[in-house]
Amino acid sequence: MKNKPTTEQSSNYNNLEKMDTFELLSNINAEDKTVPLAIEKVIPSIEKLVNIIYAKMKDGGRLFYIGAGTSGRLGVLDASECPPTYGVSDNWVIGLIAGGDIALRKAVENAEDDTTLAWKDLQEYNITDKDVLVGIAASGTTPYVIGGLQRAKQHNITTGCITCNKNSPLSHVAEYPIEIVVGPEFVTGSTRMKAGTAQKLVLNMISTSVMIKLGRVKDNKMVHMQLSNTKLVNRGVLMLMDELLIDEDLASMLLEKHKSVKNVLDLYKSEFL
Repeated sequence: MKNKPTTEQSSNYNNLEKMDTFELLSNINAEDKTVPLAIEKVIPSIEKLVNIIYAKMKDGGRLFYIGAGTSGRLGVLDASECPPTYGVSDNWVIGLIAGGDIALRKAVENAEDDTTLAWKDLQEYNITDKDVLVGIAASGTTPYVIGGLQRAKQHNITTGCITCNKNSPLSHVAEYPIEIVVGPEFVTGSTRMKAGTAQKLVLNMISTSVMIKLGRVKDNKMVHMQLSNTKLVNRGVLMLMDELLIDEDLASMLLEKHKSVKNVLDLYKSEFL
């Protein structure tokens, strides 16, 4: 097919079933190495989207991700990691997947083909023009995602997208498109591989950069993180020991008393340094 999308083009490798384990792993790894280089080429596009998300969220807006299948799962994952990592509320970054939460584990038949479903999902969160909507679709043709962005634009909502094909229908709808062309997959059409990796890396870049710009990181530390388990409490203690030059017992006591690294630093940094 002359106009076959890059994500559907035949693998550069043949007879995969005849490869031994080392050969399979080496070839997959060789393909994976190309992903960061593809992302490097689109950093200016990522920059534009990050800047508009930051501007909107600084003024009280929220960030929404929508997607189907692997792309939807990656958006939900990125959104779900923001509250524990940066101490933000659960409704600040919101990830929605076609078919609802059950689709995180099992495919929901025809959910991604419904052009009206995404807008219905978004309306449950009262999305407004203060917010930003980012559609995630490796193919750039997913009806659920395209339909959601089209309706959002009709309501003057800022839109972006992350896709792995050039000039896709999704890119033409989005105001801030990001097109990461990673080439054919090792297993033809298996976009959970390089395309999924590219989307995950870009989502990391977007949410991390936005949270840093919003003041949720101090120096290089997650000072707003939720102290929800022993590992994170211990990490918080080490942060305080490093920042305030105090011993472990005092750091533990201050953290237990004030409930967050940021609170302790705000109250005591001038006293100890």
